[in-house]
Amino acid sequence: MPGPLLSAALFVTLLNPFMIVIYLVDVIHKVDSERFRQVLTRAGGIAGAVFCAFALLGDAIFSTVVQAEFASFQIFGGIVFLLIGLQFLFRGPAAIEMLRGDAKELAGAIAMPVLIGPGTVSASVVVGQRHNGFVACAIVLLGVTLCVSTIVLLKAAHDYVRPRNEALIQRYIDVAGRITALYVGTVSIEMIMQGALVWARKF
Repeated sequence: MPGPLLSAALFVTLLNPFMIVIYLVDVIHKVDSERFRQVLTRAGGIAGAVFCAFALLGDAIFSTVVQAEFASFQIFGGIVFLLIGLQFLFRGPAAIEMLRGDAKELAGAIAMPVLIGPGTVSASVVVGQRHNGFVACAIVLLGVTLCVSTIVLLKAAHDYVRPRNEALIQRYIDVAGRITALYVGTVSIEMIMQGALVWARKF
């Protein structure tokens, strides 16, 4: 069984702060640093609670509440993730802005679908299957804290660089956005294949 460090690496990779910054570029442009930090901290708290719930009760949630196989969620989540990746490839950050909508509660809109998505929920369940409850919660909460802290630092770097070199910021967004779309698409196909393999073993 993989150790806690490998599980943490898996979770942080899917909760990629550099990818989330691209998703939140419109918010980063419009919101001042102090409010952004407060909103992101609340969003991280919401996401952390959800991830801990899935890490502790993942199998029970799917088998008892949802009454479905976790593999079914992986397939459906992979399809949703794939559609998001395709939208991001062709529409850029506007795709995520469209998904968030004009939510009055910005923290909740950032928590889902930006932080809480098919990939991160699946990773939380996997972490919960690998480790006991305390270790699993520690891993996901550490991952969320690291992610939120990194995004706040990137926001500060953005605010420092933007007045001096707007073109550099835009170039980073364009390049990173395309890389993000490829990454999201790849992860989504992997989720679909993993779910399909689990179902195939039942026959």
